[in-house]
Amino acid sequence: MEVKERLYRLIKEKSLKIADKPIFKLSSGRLSRYYLDLKRVTLDPEGGYLIGHLLLEMVKPLKITAIGGLTLGADPIAYAVSLISYQKGEPIKPFIVRKEPKGHGTKRWIEGNVQPGEKVVVVEDVVTTAASALKAVKVCRDYGLEVVAVCTIVDRNEGGREKVEKEGLKLHSLFTIADFLNRRD
Repeated sequence: MEVKERLYRLIKEKSLKIADKPIFKLSSGRLSRYYLDLKRVTLDPEGGYLIGHLLLEMVKPLKITAIGGLTLGADPIAYAVSLISYQKGEPIKPFIVRKEPKGHGTKRWIEGNVQPGEKVVVVEDVVTTAASALKAVKVCRDYGLEVVAVCTIVDRNEGGREKVEKEGLKLHSLFTIADFLNRRD
C-alpha cells in the first residue's frame, strides 16, 4: 500500500470522529460535527514514520534547515521529519515554539538548534483558522528565522489557508477534510 494511502487509513481509523450534529468543541471555540485528533496518529510509531516520509518529500524543494511549530501539535511531526531526514542523509533540525516564553533562565520562546537567518517551515497537525501556526510564524520571525511556508497534515478548509496567505506564505497540506468526508471506502 502506498505511503499516503496508509496514512489516510490510519487517520480515518484512529483520528476522525464524526457526529450527526456539532458536538466537538474546537480550539477556536466553535462547535463542529467532526473532529480530528491527529495526536493519535502523530504519536503512533507507524504514523510518525509515514508522516516523516511524506512531509520530508513536501519540504525538500523548499531548501530548509529546520522544521517546527507551536508545542504540542507540531512536536511529533517535527521530530518525525528530522529523524527520517537524518536517515536519508539530508538532516533537517526540529525546533519547538513555546506557548509562553520560558519562565526562567534564558526566557526563550524557541527551543532547538536554530539561529536567526535560517530558512524554516512551520508545521501544524490540523489547520482550521491557522491561529496556532500563525502564532508560531510570528515568534519565528521575531527571532529572525525566515519562515518559507506552513505545512499541515490536514487542512479543515475553514479559512486557515487564506490567513496564512495573507502573511505572504503558502499552506501545504497532505490532505483536506474533504478527502475524509467525501470519500466512501
